[in-house]
Amino acid sequence: MLNTQIMTNYQLFLRLIGHLAPYRLILTLVLSGIVLMAITYTAIPIFIKPILDGIFVSKEHGSIQLIPLIIIAFFMAQSLSKHICNYGINWVGSTLTSDLQTAIFNKFLILPSHYYERQKNENLVSKLTSDVIQVTQDGARSALIFIKNILIIIGLSTWLLYLNLELSLLALMLTTIALLSTQIICGRSHDTDEKKYQITEDLIHVIKESTENYKTVVLNGGQQHVLQRFQDKVDQLRKFNIKNTNTTILKESLINIVIAIALSTIFYLAIYQTLIDKITMGSSFSFIISVLILSSSLKQLIKENRPIQNCVAVAKNIFSVLDLKTEPDKGKIIINHAQGKLRFEHISYHSALKDFSLTIRPGEKIALVSSSDETINALINLIPRFIQPTEGRILIDNNEITAIKLDSLRSTIGFLSQDEIPFNDSIAANIAYGEMGYSTESKIISAAHAAHAIKFIRKMPQGMQTLIGKNGIKISKEQCQHIAIARILLKNPSILILDEITTVQDSDSEYFIRSALEHLMRDRTTLVIARRKETLKKVDRIIVIEKNRIIETGCHQKLLSEKGLYTKLYPLYH
Repeated sequence: MLNTQIMTNYQLFLRLIGHLAPYRLILTLVLSGIVLMAITYTAIPIFIKPILDGIFVSKEHGSIQLIPLIIIAFFMAQSLSKHICNYGINWVGSTLTSDLQTAIFNKFLILPSHYYERQKNENLVSKLTSDVIQVTQDGARSALIFIKNILIIIGLSTWLLYLNLELSLLALMLTTIALLSTQIICGRSHDTDEKKYQITEDLIHVIKESTENYKTVVLNGGQQHVLQRFQDKVDQLRKFNIKNTNTTILKESLINIVIAIALSTIFYLAIYQTLIDKITMGSSFSFIISVLILSSSLKQLIKENRPIQNCVAVAKNIFSVLDLKTEPDKGKIIINHAQGKLRFEHISYHSALKDFSLTIRPGEKIALVSSSDETINALINLIPRFIQPTEGRILIDNNEITAIKLDSLRSTIGFLSQDEIPFNDSIAANIAYGEMGYSTESKIISAAHAAHAIKFIRKMPQGMQTLIGKNGIKISKEQCQHIAIARILLKNPSILILDEITTVQDSDSEYFIRSALEHLMRDRTTLVIARRKETLKKVDRIIVIEKNRIIETGCHQKLLSEKGLYTKLYPLYH
C-alpha cells in the first residue's frame, strides 16, 4: 500500500479515478457535455470571421440573416452542455461523497482504540463532513472548470495560429506574461488564508474554553476577563478582514491594469493590420474575440489552481485515514459461551504494568484497587484487546486471546461504565443494541425487569419506543445505568467489567441500582473497578496493585487486618 505522506499528485489522482470507476457511464456523459461546451466557446470567433467578411468584404448582406440563428444555436448548445455538466458533476460529487463518507466511517469502526485517544472529536467529524465534501464536490467543480478551459485554450490557440502566426505568437506571449504577473501579485494568498484560519481557530478556542469551564468562570468572577479575550480576538479578526479586503481590491486593480496593457497592445496590432489590409475585418474581430476568451480561460485556470491544491491536500488527509492499519485479528477460535476463567501471565504494558500475573476463577468477583487509575485502565482494556501487551499473554478458558476471533472474544465480555452515554434512539433499541437487535420483545422486557428498569420505562410516553434524545437528555443518569445493565443482561456475557457509579440521587435509586448490579454479577466472572465501600465488602477477592504489581490480595476483612496499603486507601471510598 502507498504511503500517503509521500504519495505523488499523480498517484493520488489515480486513486481518485479508482473511486470514480463505477460511474463511467455518467462521467462519459459529463465529458461529452464539457467537450460540447468548449466547442461552443471556440466556435464563436470561428463563425464570426466568415460572417463579417461576407458582410463587409464580399458585401453578401444575406449573411446578416444567419446571425440571429447562429446566436440562438450557440446559446441552446451552451445551455444544454451546462445542464448536462452541472447535473452530472453534482450527481457524481454527491454519490462519491456518500461512498467516501461510508468508507471512512466504516474504517473508524475497525481502527484500534488508541487512534481515538490521539484524535479530537472535531477532527473526526471534519474528516467525515467538510473534508470529503471539499474533495468530491468542490474538487469535481474545479475539475470541470479545468478541463473545459484546457479544451478552450487548445482550440483557440490552434485557431489563432491559423489566422496569423506572428500575431498569435505575440498575443500568446503577452497574455501569458500578463497572467503570470497576476499569479505573482496573488502569490501570498495562501499565507493569508493560513493566518485567517489561525485567528478564527483562536476565537473558537476562547468560546469553547469559556463555555466548557462555565462554572469556574462564574465562581471566580472571570466573566469580564473572558469577554475581554473574546473582544480582542473578534477585533483582531475584524482588522484582519478589513486589511485583507483592501489588499484584495488593490491586487485586483493591479491585475486589471496588467491585463488591460497586454490586451490593448494585442487589439491595437490586430486593428492596425486590418487598416493596412494585412488581414480582413472578419479575421481581426475573430482574433480579438479569441484573445478575450483565451485570456478569460487562462485567468480561470490560474484562479482554480489554489482550490485544486487545497483539494489535493485534503484528499491526502482522507486517504491517510483509509490507509490506517485496522485492528489485527488473526484469531481462529470461536467461543460460543466461555466459562469465564481469566489468566494474566507476566503481562507488561509500557509504564502501567510490569510482569503482572493473576488468575481469576470462573464466576469469581474481583475488585481492583490501586492508587493509579492508569494501571487499572490498562488492565481492563487488555481483556477485550483494545490495547496489546508489550510482553506476556492473557488467556480465557486456557485459550490465548490473540488466538480467539476478535468478534467472538468481545461477545463474551460485557462492560458497564459509570459514564454511559446512550444512543439517540428508542429505549428498546438501546437495550437490544447491535447484534442483539433481533431479540424478541419478551426477551427485551425480561432484561428490563431484571435491571429494575421496567417501572420507569412504562411511565414513558411511548414506553419501550420512547426516544431517549441526544446524550440521553430525556432520562436521568441512574435510568441510563439501568438501561445499560439491561443491555448487558440481554447480551449475557461470561465476563463482566464493571466501572462502578459514584453518585446516586437518593437511597431508593441506590437500592435499585445495587440490586440490578447484584443480579448482573451473578454467575459471571466480574472485575469491578470499585468506587464504593459496600462493593469492597461483597466481592470474593480484592486485588491491591501498586507500582505495576500486586502487593495485597484477599477479602475485605483480611486486608483490613493486615494494615497495609488497602487500609490507607479504604477510607477514600464512598
